[in-house]
Amino acid sequence: MFRTLRFDAVLIQAVIAGALSFAHLHDLAAAAGQDGWKAWAYPVSVDLLLVAAWRRMRTDSENRDAWLWFAIALVASLGANVATAGLLDLHDVPAWLRILVAGWPALAFLGGTLLAHSPAPAPAPSQDLEPVAVEEPEAVADLAVERAPDSAPELPPVEPEPPAAPPALDPPIHTTPAPPVPPALLDHARKIADAHRAQTGTAMDAATLRSRLGVTEALADSITLALA
Repeated sequence: MFRTLRFDAVLIQAVIAGALSFAHLHDLAAAAGQDGWKAWAYPVSVDLLLVAAWRRMRTDSENRDAWLWFAIALVASLGANVATAGLLDLHDVPAWLRILVAGWPALAFLGGTLLAHSPAPAPAPSQDLEPVAVEEPEAVADLAVERAPDSAPELPPVEPEPPAAPPALDPPIHTTPAPPVPPALLDHARKIADAHRAQTGTAMDAATLRSRLGVTEALADSITLALA
């Protein structure tokens, strides 16, 4: 409620001030020899230039042309208000004032044209906009193409070989019986063979066993056979 009343008060004040300024400009233009509809056109011209400069100042506060034409229109409006307050004899207007009033239309047209065609400022980047995440293209997995193996050419059937002659029997060889292995030596050899298998992953041969135990070749062969 209070906001509505304050807005109405400001609006009424603006209407009163505009009407008085409009009347003062009309009286000054009529006193300077601009009678009839021309006297009514001068207040409209001054107020329109004032509003145009004010709007340009709001969109671009650093525009020097807008400040300049706003100051010119404001001086013209204030000058008319002061001149018609009894400081100027409206029945005997000086020549310099008649020249200013007569040249005002061209000056107002120049200012309005410059304000209307001045470039608009570039909009400032908004800080509320979040950066857009650019999605990186997904890496295409390397496809391994397996090629079917070529079929081997068919070979001609192999002719059966003639039966080989039975090998000649070698004369019997009289081998000496293997010496007996003591149980304690066999247990010790088994531990050494297990440790060798755990380290190398292979079974211990007779030569290695012989070098580790320091026994004869025949006894090493007997121990190897017993451990197999």
